[in-house]
Amino acid sequence: MPLSATNLFDPVNIGSLTLRNRVVMAPMTRTFSPEGIPNDLVVAYYARRAKNDVGLIITEGTCVGHKAANGYPNVPYIYGEKPLAGWKKVVDAVHTAGGKIIPQLWHVGAIRAANKGAGPDETVPAYSPSGLVTKNKPNGVAMSMDDIKETIEAFAQAAADSQAIGFDGVEIHGAHGYLIDQFFWEYTNQREDEYGGDMVARTRFAVDIVKAIRARCGKDFPIVLRFSQWKQQNYNAKLANTPEELEKFLEPLVTAGVDIFHCSTRRFWDAEFDGSTLNLAGWVKKLTGKPTITVGSLGLNSGFIDEEKRDMVDTSAINMSSFENLADRLNRHEFDLVAVGRALLQDPEWVLKVRDNRLDELSDYNKQTLGKLY
Repeated sequence: MPLSATNLFDPVNIGSLTLRNRVVMAPMTRTFSPEGIPNDLVVAYYARRAKNDVGLIITEGTCVGHKAANGYPNVPYIYGEKPLAGWKKVVDAVHTAGGKIIPQLWHVGAIRAANKGAGPDETVPAYSPSGLVTKNKPNGVAMSMDDIKETIEAFAQAAADSQAIGFDGVEIHGAHGYLIDQFFWEYTNQREDEYGGDMVARTRFAVDIVKAIRARCGKDFPIVLRFSQWKQQNYNAKLANTPEELEKFLEPLVTAGVDIFHCSTRRFWDAEFDGSTLNLAGWVKKLTGKPTITVGSLGLNSGFIDEEKRDMVDTSAINMSSFENLADRLNRHEFDLVAVGRALLQDPEWVLKVRDNRLDELSDYNKQTLGKLY
């Protein structure tokens, strides 16, 4: 069955979000914002996807206003007069094109010190739950209670500023081994206070961020949480090994006020647990009843990471069977929204071509695409 025969391209209402279709542009770090300020190239980049019918755009990771939030050069900030003015132009351009857009709020945690050009002050160490970047590997400093409160406030302020300039919600980056995920993960969270211990206690940092955003932005402002089992430090990592463990992990986050879960996997077609074909987004929807976003190599024949090189793959060919797989899952209502990353990076018109069954016009992904902002 073609994707055009599913509900992928139908309008959908999720809480206060009204989207023209269920296609989401996945957040992808681009490093084209000198001094953390989105410029006209960034405005045009996002507007181009909105003009070509992407339903919801999630921006690249935007660093919150904490001294150690950033880990890479030329990534955008979501604090300060000039970066917020730059994002206001992006928001207005996307809305003019009929799209919706939310920023991904980001803090890299212990990843910071491993990268040059971390700015704005490279002398600031990495901050993380226990001063660990992975199991038994120290990096930076363990966060004090004051550090934790300061960082929670930075996320809340970023959300409030995002709301003020017209964003349609926010996504909290709790995946891929960055700060919030470092609190989730037992190998990087060895704390013995209320922010560490068992699986539920390790969710408290994220829970407090969600609560702070909800208190600042109101009950109708959409909050998306992106999380993953895998980490860039360990591709085989698991926060939950069974559906029962996953339910325990999710319950406090639902209670805190997460509206949508963005379930990051490297290949959306992989089953999450033995005995079921459900992927991570399918399980999260089944366990919580909350809307979910699935993501992971849609339309391509490989994941985006070369595990041997520990880097982005150079190329990925078109994979028609993944379209069929997605169509089957959509018809079973396993998840609500579908995030597209590299394929949409390669081709801003991807949504229109797939909707109109012009699949022969799609092109293979090439890593060289990352070298330009188009």
